[in-house]
Amino acid sequence: MITLDAYTGHVSPGSNPQQREVPGARIVKISVGQMNNNSYLVQDTATGSTLLIDAANEPERLLELVSQEVSGRLGLIITTHQHPDHWLALEKVAAETAAPTAAHELDAGPLPVAPDRLLADGDTVRVGELTLEAIHLRGHTPGSVALALTDGAGHAHLFTGDSLFPGGVGRTTTPEDFASLFGDVAGKLFDRYPDDTVVYPGHGDDTTLGAERPQLGEWRERGW
Repeated sequence: MITLDAYTGHVSPGSNPQQREVPGARIVKISVGQMNNNSYLVQDTATGSTLLIDAANEPERLLELVSQEVSGRLGLIITTHQHPDHWLALEKVAAETAAPTAAHELDAGPLPVAPDRLLADGDTVRVGELTLEAIHLRGHTPGSVALALTDGAGHAHLFTGDSLFPGGVGRTTTPEDFASLFGDVAGKLFDRYPDDTVVYPGHGDDTTLGAERPQLGEWRERGW
């Protein structure tokens, strides 16, 4: 039996998952694997419908969590991008739960399971009565996506994969990739969402856009 800790946004490999209740939704965050990858369950509290963001590692722990927290079938598994540390458990979790999978077309090729749904910028994903929007963020990989959830009180929650962290955007390998990622993150996230928007990254602790916004100029200047 997995125990859910009170929510702080800080999880680490082997620690208990944490549960956050927001209006109309429940978010469960768990760290899996040696690279401290975050996987997230997002559940509509009205219907119990649930999706999983990044079946990253430790399939047995993820399956135990799903079995404990999901009533009925897992609705969807979304992979934020193609890097293996974000999908090492995907094949087993998808097979065991019979859940369909989704990813952006440009990152679909390396995945061990061909996505049942290809996501494009602006696409919406329904989870019971909740809606998440796919936001294409180019640069960390060609097809990285963030998922934007607006809760029942109108507050936004961004699941950013490896495109945005506390203290900077994700890793890029060329100046062109950095310019692309910084431009997308600035224009599609910071220019669109307010300061109280919570950011749930693919590794490490949560943050808010308000906490990170004053650093945008510094990020641009340093190039990472």
